[in-house]
Amino acid sequence: MDAIINKETLERILDQALQDVTEQTAGVRLHQGDKPPGENLCTVHITFDKGFDTGLTLYADTNLLVRMAQNSFHEETVTQEDLEEFSKEYFNVLCGKIAGALYRETQVAAHFSQPTFYHGRYIPEGREAQFVLTYSDENSEGAQLIHHIPSKAGIDENGQKGGSTSD
Repeated sequence: MDAIINKETLERILDQALQDVTEQTAGVRLHQGDKPPGENLCTVHITFDKGFDTGLTLYADTNLLVRMAQNSFHEETVTQEDLEEFSKEYFNVLCGKIAGALYRETQVAAHFSQPTFYHGRYIPEGREAQFVLTYSDENSEGAQLIHHIPSKAGIDENGQKGGSTSD
């Protein structure tokens, strides 16, 4: 992807989109930091299937996603189905904003898959992390946005073949 857009510009686009969409849709301010999500996390993942051969994965503390869903839905409690629906829609909006910014920067139209949601950590098959942006909120709940590129050997970032989840 460096031939189309450099890594620093891509990081800036992803960071700005994530911070803007999170505050606008869920009323939560995230700031870059170094505290990754804990063990109780959820994953939302997409791949760009037109324009770029990359993918994005969001790992987020479950409590952070619950609070974001509560803020978005203006509800005190959310069900597991609400959490999944919110997470996929949130990531869909985020990726739409990213795709628009990428188009403005590169003039390459990007299309991405439907977001998929997982409880626990999902590692996409045949992909490796190009870079990871780490965030936390005022409650020290964490999130990571990972930009994936095709792995040279078809082996993921943990040395495994194929996609996998871990709880």
